[in-house]
Amino acid sequence: MAALRDDLGRSRLVTLLGPGGAGKTRLSQETAEAAAEGWPDGVWLAELAPVDDPDSVPEAVLSALGARETVLRGAGAEELRATDRTGADPLVRLTEYCAPRRMLLLLDNCEHVIGAAAALADRLLAHCPQLTVLATSREPLGVPGEFVRPVDPLPDPMALRLLAERGAAARPGFRTDADAAQAAACAEICRRLDGLPLAIELAAARLRMLTPRQIADRLDDRFRLLTSGSRTVLPRQQTLRAVVDWSWDLLDAAERAVLRRLSVFAGGCSLAAAEEVCALPAPDDGVAVDPLDVAALLGSLVDKSLVVAAPGDDEEMRYRLLETVGEYAAERLDEAGERDAVERRHLVHYRELARITGPRMRGAGQRDTIAVFQREYENLRTALRHAVAVQDEHEALCIVLSMSWYWMLRDLRADARQWAESASSLGPDPFAAPGVRAPSLLERATDRPPPMNDEQLAEARRGSALIQLASVDLAITAWSTPEGKERLSIIADAYRPGMPQTCRMPGTLWMFAILLSGDMDRLYELLDETVRASRTFGYEWELGSALHNRANLLANSPERVADARADADESLEIYTRLGDDWGAAEALSSRGETNESAGDYRAALDDYGAAVEYAQKIGAQSQVALLRARYAGALIELDRLPEAEAILRDVTENGRQSGHEATPMARMHLGFVLGLQGRVDEARSQTQLVREDFRGRDVAIFGGFVYGVLAWLDNLDGAYASALDNALTALASSRDPLSRMVAPQMSSAHLTAIAHALAGFGGPGAAKDAARLLAFQATLLPKGHVPSMMERRNLAHAEEAARACIDDAAYTAAYAEGGGLTLDEATALAETYRRSPPA
Repeated sequence: MAALRDDLGRSRLVTLLGPGGAGKTRLSQETAEAAAEGWPDGVWLAELAPVDDPDSVPEAVLSALGARETVLRGAGAEELRATDRTGADPLVRLTEYCAPRRMLLLLDNCEHVIGAAAALADRLLAHCPQLTVLATSREPLGVPGEFVRPVDPLPDPMALRLLAERGAAARPGFRTDADAAQAAACAEICRRLDGLPLAIELAAARLRMLTPRQIADRLDDRFRLLTSGSRTVLPRQQTLRAVVDWSWDLLDAAERAVLRRLSVFAGGCSLAAAEEVCALPAPDDGVAVDPLDVAALLGSLVDKSLVVAAPGDDEEMRYRLLETVGEYAAERLDEAGERDAVERRHLVHYRELARITGPRMRGAGQRDTIAVFQREYENLRTALRHAVAVQDEHEALCIVLSMSWYWMLRDLRADARQWAESASSLGPDPFAAPGVRAPSLLERATDRPPPMNDEQLAEARRGSALIQLASVDLAITAWSTPEGKERLSIIADAYRPGMPQTCRMPGTLWMFAILLSGDMDRLYELLDETVRASRTFGYEWELGSALHNRANLLANSPERVADARADADESLEIYTRLGDDWGAAEALSSRGETNESAGDYRAALDDYGAAVEYAQKIGAQSQVALLRARYAGALIELDRLPEAEAILRDVTENGRQSGHEATPMARMHLGFVLGLQGRVDEARSQTQLVREDFRGRDVAIFGGFVYGVLAWLDNLDGAYASALDNALTALASSRDPLSRMVAPQMSSAHLTAIAHALAGFGGPGAAKDAARLLAFQATLLPKGHVPSMMERRNLAHAEEAARACIDDAAYTAAYAEGGGLTLDEATALAETYRRSPPA
């Protein structure tokens, strides 16, 4: 109201513009009443809704000025009543009356007589210098000097307030915030009704018979639900359908065609998309819409308050329908029999957007391409949904393959898995027994639009299945069954290292099958051949990816740290030259891990810090969280524990809210930090949270880490029986091939914890066995391994505990015996204490 009063002070014609039910009439009248002192000759309301004939508009306004009951505030009506109304043209008489007066004229509901209302306002403003006109309409009058004030839907707090007030009137005692469930339902009602006051009031009236949740659940059928409006308002405001019907009836055939076709979009659309999708013959209306006409028709629909236009993050206008208008338009689309054709055009448009734009996500266009996919994500999902619904395998696979890298960058593994499974369900399993060897293909399945030839279709099916493989948790037991092992074997044999498609996404995901099979020699061969082939084929980005993947693997082998660093450096050079922020972050992370393996924690800290900056540029929040957790890990090694704790608490808190994959690692590191500071109970709490997270996913590597940390904490607490039990469980998991590859030092670390527990039991026998295990653990450490702070402290504590029970000679003798043990013998030795722990 304050803004509108300012508008009236600056302009002689102000039009309140908005969709039906937005509250334009009420707003205009309340504002006029509040500002009436500014017009000494009165504020007058002319309601044009009942006027059917545009030629009758001047007469209707003249009658309003002459009828005292329609005067909001003013005097002088008797003067008009005494006039001979048959003696002159109504427009002339109206102009003569208004010309000498300083007055405000409200022209309400102009949209159905917009031309006549515009002509009247233009004439009066030209001949009545002290007259101000305030109009309400669903489209502008288009008169020179007009100031348009959009009446937007209510913001969320005000919409909830309206629902609360009207709801309490319908059902005494009603509150929108009665409990969390009711608050959520009320918020959903207001959001899905687009904050339109009339729609919210109609929903509130239903509270006499339905709960907010029941109303919210029935809004897909809102036009049948919201039908009980006030009997005192105009018929077109008594039901939600009548509100939209009124606007629809004012459209011409071409406008109706474009509006109903816009209903297939989700989350709005660009002008280019609207031009391509909405340009279709309209058989029922007998009107064909040319692509060149769509922009003008969109503009008309925006003017009529049926389409919302707003700048997008790319500074181009985007167009969307309010949900209520969208549902109405969708009904009309079905009635016109156009849904199949329009949805097909929508599918083709967004398939091409994904297919052409997707590859630009690797390299200098990465940030812009991510923004495109974010902006159009709902439309892309809608296109995928349609492709699956009509069982168009080629289209569905093309979109899945084109979007796979975006899903990875945005940590949308659940979406990747869901859509890859849906697309794969449309065709045969490419890895069904007995399996088929893939041919070498230089062309990608997405290099050309569908339909695909037989070879490309088969490769697309393999790619979709690999996306599924990489999008599930690495649950070891799932692949340990005969069926799981057979499938892994078929996938592993489908390709040969160095093929063109295994250098590129999603073929590179084939590596997961080799990884899960535990064939580490083959994994090294695969990475070596991928590096070689990428150089041969001239695949620059793919070479950067292969190098940083190989660096990650080599970083776990202390004797190959120099090779790992060389790979990470070359990968970083490639990614920075190509302008790929994600890749630069990954290469820096690989180098950071390499520096950690070499014991250069300050260099690792610098690498992780720089990697975070790159990941933040593209908004890769999961990647940022993981890198920050690694940064904190390097801080721990530098004994900067308070800094590490602050970062890790931030990561775990944000991860809990958004489900970051980094959360378990951050919790593990936080457990280390707390335990190192003697805060054992807090450390155990964090570790138990990790244990709960992985309880249903049995990821062997992480599970082993968790039990190892619990064993460490038990030893700190003096709970040696529990420490032994947890450490033996951790030791068993560390023997898994995947665990040996990722953390080859873990068997040694768990044996150290076992030795500490045995020494803790007390007595010379247990202490001697502890010394034997400490000697054996040293033989398991990889050549060139640099122990972490945790490993150094644990070893010192275990040795100190053993020496406290026996003299130096006994310790030295027992230690000398331990070097000749095997892992099975060491495990069996520890198991005897688990079965019969000393009293």
